[in-house]
Amino acid sequence: MKTFENVTVAVEGNSYFEGAVTSRTILFADGSKKTLGFMQPGEYEFGTAAAELMEITSGEIEVKLPGSNEWIKVRGGESFNVPANSKFQVKMNGMVDYCCSYL
Repeated sequence: MKTFENVTVAVEGNSYFEGAVTSRTILFADGSKKTLGFMQPGEYEFGTAAAELMEITSGEIEVKLPGSNEWIKVRGGESFNVPANSKFQVKMNGMVDYCCSYL
């Protein structure tokens, strides 16, 4: 099990798509930030100002990255990168647990 030491956790959660996607923000002493969350089955489009590393910790997701017409499967233990100032689409049939690092 992966753990984070000496962090600050925001009490207020983040909720998107009428609660189908939720997360909590984790702040590190060096100023970096991550979110830990869950996505319920469905299809969603996200926009990001910062570059992101999305690590899927459990479940399976399909992602369509900016500039691509292909859906790529990403399973628990795998990750993908999203460029800054872009949008990406995801879809899944089951629950997905994730960790998003802002780069």
